Amino acid sequence: MARTARYSLYKVDRPVYNTGMRAAQLSDSPGTPPPGARERILLTAHDLFYRDGIRATGIDRVIAESGVAKLTFYRHFPSKNELVREFLEYRHRRWMAWFADALQRHGSGAKALVPALGEWFRSASYRGCAFINSVGELGETLPDVVDITRRHKQDMADAIEKLLPASRQRKQQAMDLALAVDGAIIRAQFDRSPNAALASLERIRKSLLGSGARKSPVPARTS
Repeated sequence: MARTARYSLYKVDRPVYNTGMRAAQLSDSPGTPPPGARERILLTAHDLFYRDGIRATGIDRVIAESGVAKLTFYRHFPSKNELVREFLEYRHRRWMAWFADALQRHGSGAKALVPALGEWFRSASYRGCAFINSVGELGETLPDVVDITRRHKQDMADAIEKLLPASRQRKQQAMDLALAVDGAIIRAQFDRSPNAALASLERIRKSLLGSGARKSPVPARTS
């Protein structure tokens, strides 16, 4: 599978690969050192947790698909909860790197938000927000999931704030847009097409910020 030249949600800590490449396949690419056992476990868990859900993915499946011995797995991750925490931390770094890159590619202004998210929503492996999904699955039983999710969403809002023009309302506008983004993420997860979610998000952006076009000054009235 071919490399891409930009950040991807699927690999940001080493050369980037297209959607769907499994951790064990990375060593097949020229010039790429084979991942160590810990990285194979984490990459495999990331794919399975995001695609199939955390509760539905047992440790034995992660061990089998990552190609490590059970003793090796538990040496790196003493419990499934520890693996879940590392999965979310890893996903956070990966997603934020992709988000910053996608925004820059689409112009680095507020208008970049919707087309950037459109890339993600339209990807074949899109399964919504890993953090929202994880809170729904484990929020009551693993409080760390909520803490990591809260930090992830704040970092997302901070990234959105940097897109906005300076004003007293900038921080609140960023929080409003971040909330709208979360709504669009969920809507795109169950709709047949992400187009309605993206269109609604763009309308909200314009409502909060305007179209971005400068209005011509009104000529002064002469007496």
